[in-house]
Amino acid sequence: MKGYRIKFIRHGITDANLNGVYIGKTDLPLCAKGVDELYNKIAEYEYGEVQRVYTSPYKRCVQTSGILFPQTSAVCVDGLKEMDFGDFEGRKAEDIMNTPEYKRFLKGGLDNPPPNGESMREVVTRCLEALNVIIGDMMGEGLTNCAVITHGGIIMNMMSCFGLPKLAPMEFPCDFGEGYEVLVTASMWQRSGCFEIMGRFPYSDTEEYESD
Repeated sequence: MKGYRIKFIRHGITDANLNGVYIGKTDLPLCAKGVDELYNKIAEYEYGEVQRVYTSPYKRCVQTSGILFPQTSAVCVDGLKEMDFGDFEGRKAEDIMNTPEYKRFLKGGLDNPPPNGESMREVVTRCLEALNVIIGDMMGEGLTNCAVITHGGIIMNMMSCFGLPKLAPMEFPCDFGEGYEVLVTASMWQRSGCFEIMGRFPYSDTEEYESD
């Protein structure tokens, strides 16, 4: 049975990440440290080649794609963008941790958005739509080895909601420039909307890398 491999990778560091503030819809580029760190990871790890890159439309993801896969065409998919944090956007958790709105948000749940922000149900719904676009595109064009450059929270929730084995989102942390590789089969995706999580990505120099 034909399999489709997808590498889900978190974008590089921005100034907002360094400062510990919520950054969702704010379209910041990578900072100098973020660029340097990605090039260091290219030297340390094996990212291999992919046939196409699908990215969040935000600058930090498009730039990351250009650094990690400079010879590969990239397609922006709107559903891969980060969660809209509403009134928490651009603010540090330590500055709002005692507010009732933030305490309520920390309780979690699909329908508990930050004030004027996006709910997790909305995020999961558009992530599923994005995955259907990506997987449908890969299957339609016979692409068996692609990458997705998106955001840490989006990757965590995609792995938790659509990946096997089933684990909580917090079980899927990923550093900047890193993530997970999954294997999609047409039958499993069409039957249950799930894919198999193969492991962490990228690979170290001592690990074998197979390009389809």
